[in-house]
Amino acid sequence: MAKEVKSATKRRRYDSTRRRAAALETRRAIARAARELLLERGYAATTMADIASAAGVSHETVYATLGPKPAVFRHLFETALSGAEEPIAPLERDYARQVLSEQDPCRLIDNYARAMRLTHERLAGLFEVLSHAATVAPELAAYLSELMERRAHVTRVLAEHLAEIGGLREDVTVQTAADVLFAFNSSEFFQLLARDRHWEPDHFEGWLSDAWKRLLLPTPCR
Repeated sequence: MAKEVKSATKRRRYDSTRRRAAALETRRAIARAARELLLERGYAATTMADIASAAGVSHETVYATLGPKPAVFRHLFETALSGAEEPIAPLERDYARQVLSEQDPCRLIDNYARAMRLTHERLAGLFEVLSHAATVAPELAAYLSELMERRAHVTRVLAEHLAEIGGLREDVTVQTAADVLFAFNSSEFFQLLARDRHWEPDHFEGWLSDAWKRLLLPTPCR
């Protein structure tokens, strides 16, 4: 009897592991399909049926896995921001923890510029979709507003940390520093230079770091 119980327990664990793995792969397939379609067609022209067909699942599975279309888009955007398969709160992301624990202003700016370059490489196309969709979809207009507020909060926290470690010029207020970080840390700005002016990502990262240092730091970096 004991052997039968152990065998049944192992089977249940095995079946549960397989179900979780299958569910995760389905989630990934839906996310991949949705991202490709949204970048190609835009928000309004992409239907849930299109996403389901491209992912090889039913319409109901898409809803059950990620929710309605606004939720699907939000999932894609948040995971692109996070650089992970699931959304991570802004100040909990690895780069944010690293930057906010850094005590050297020059290294802080270098690390932040690299993190933002990598973020916008993942995000820029989706942000363009969002910008267009926000003009006709109220739920995405609200989400865009939320994103702007979140970015402003994060850059304010970063500017406060720069001030605490002696990383701001005397004639630069914390709010001005936050606004400078906010303006340069945007997908619109990245697209203007990387896409429209054909800057290589490495060049953009180096320029961004140098610009922030010149505008904000009290002394040149060595």
